[in-house]
Amino acid sequence: MIRHIVMFKIKEEFKSEIPQLVKNFYGMKGKIEGMLDLEAGADILGSPRSYDIALVTVFKDRESFDAYQTHPVHQPVRKRMHEVRETSVACDFLLPDEE
Repeated sequence: MIRHIVMFKIKEEFKSEIPQLVKNFYGMKGKIEGMLDLEAGADILGSPRSYDIALVTVFKDRESFDAYQTHPVHQPVRKRMHEVRETSVACDFLLPDEE
């Protein structure tokens, strides 16, 4: 399994949209084959090092993660985030096999 974590800083003029942006992420949940879990949320601390939104997803395997990148459900969400984000960072890692 792969855990995909992305954090977004949103441009000042779009910060009022943060609740809707989080809803947009949840709109993908259960609609993309191989995506096993999705969590998203807005930062509640507002510290200088905080990002505005975090997205955490889990994919069954690399093939599912790769398919997500071009999935039609993901594309409008991705497009909007590219429009409103100031910057983003990501980390993708393999989860240990559970026995």
